[in-house]
Amino acid sequence: MESQELIGKVKLNYKWYKGTDLYSDGDDVENHILDIVSNESGFDYYHPDMNSWPVLYHLTRQRENICLPMDLRSDDEVLEIGAGMGAVTGGVAPYVKKVDCIELSRRRSLINATRHKDMDNIEIIVGNFQDIEIEKKYDVVTLIGVLEYGCYYIDSERPYEDFLEKVRSVMKEGGRLYIAIENKLGMKYFNGSHEDHLSVPFVGIEGYRQGDHVRTFTRSELCEMLSAAGFRDIYFYYPFPDYKLPTVIYSDDNIKDADIDFPENANYDLDVMALFSQNKAFAGLKGTEERAAFANSFLIEAVCGEEA
Repeated sequence: MESQELIGKVKLNYKWYKGTDLYSDGDDVENHILDIVSNESGFDYYHPDMNSWPVLYHLTRQRENICLPMDLRSDDEVLEIGAGMGAVTGGVAPYVKKVDCIELSRRRSLINATRHKDMDNIEIIVGNFQDIEIEKKYDVVTLIGVLEYGCYYIDSERPYEDFLEKVRSVMKEGGRLYIAIENKLGMKYFNGSHEDHLSVPFVGIEGYRQGDHVRTFTRSELCEMLSAAGFRDIYFYYPFPDYKLPTVIYSDDNIKDADIDFPENANYDLDVMALFSQNKAFAGLKGTEERAAFANSFLIEAVCGEEA
């Protein structure tokens, strides 16, 4: 295989690709999505196959809503770790100088490159973040639905902590890190929703099982890990129903007293027997700090570097 490939204006870098796609939603699904982005138009706004969760999840532009609170500047160089099929890449690239994406899968990278082939500021590096030699320092790093997979990126006894420390090592002092992740104590999980990655109800609340290679965290656990890794000014946003397809995003400034209202039937891929109304439960917590503790997911902004 050549060391690089151009898809339109997007560069694919295969220097660290070992020839095997280490993550996949399935050959049939991903080949179908590649066919859509290669041969059809308008798919990012609507496609008849969006009644299928994988197609909706990977192609809808609603995914880009998670980028709206981000402080993105025209001279920023951004590192997007775990870029997948580019659902978030398109929400970042138009506003910054350069986006370097890292993705384990060549096929998913081809999908990302194909759908954004007219953008000249995207390079996709195919390989494992742990193996890639990164020489520059970035203004912004994004981990959107990625930190919970730290075991797949980092081979160590403390993969999540080491992952954040490695991320810090490729950032400029004062750079911004953005993490989107489910809340282990999200209200929807108490209400019977399956844990998003393992498709088992209550497994995160109960502390996960031996052999589970995905982990989500509470608000305080994330703050502790980020502080220990050398980040400061940690600020939380609260996307609802969750960070995947957010319709409304609250923040540390308004979550306590906001009139929270969001569509509750958002576990699109699995049937859920709801035990109570999440909206009513959040209304009952109005004015309390517990609203932040029980939000379904987080978008976190953290600044690289210790306090002066």
